[in-house]
Amino acid sequence: MSVIVDLTIFPMDKGGSGLSTYVSRVLNLIRESGLKHQLGPMGTAIEGEWDEVMAVVTRCYKALEPDCDRLYVNIKADVRKGRTDGLKTKVGAVMAKAGS
Repeated sequence: MSVIVDLTIFPMDKGGSGLSTYVSRVLNLIRESGLKHQLGPMGTAIEGEWDEVMAVVTRCYKALEPDCDRLYVNIKADVRKGRTDGLKTKVGAVMAKAGS
């Protein structure tokens, strides 16, 4: 079953100015997974099969957990049978209707 997950994860105990270090660590793990993904200003969308995507989410958590006392994690998921290239087609459908 195909899933698109929007993942937001960052430490809450590291101050406001240095969070990009942690976010980039997570982004590198997502990139290394080989799954389709799209970085956004408030999270990263990841697309693939459920088990693959959730394994990446777990790796992201495990990468930050050792040196963070408190983490913010928000996960939204859209699960759909038979979908392919959902990151592109979902955005494209909205943009087409919006006249862009």
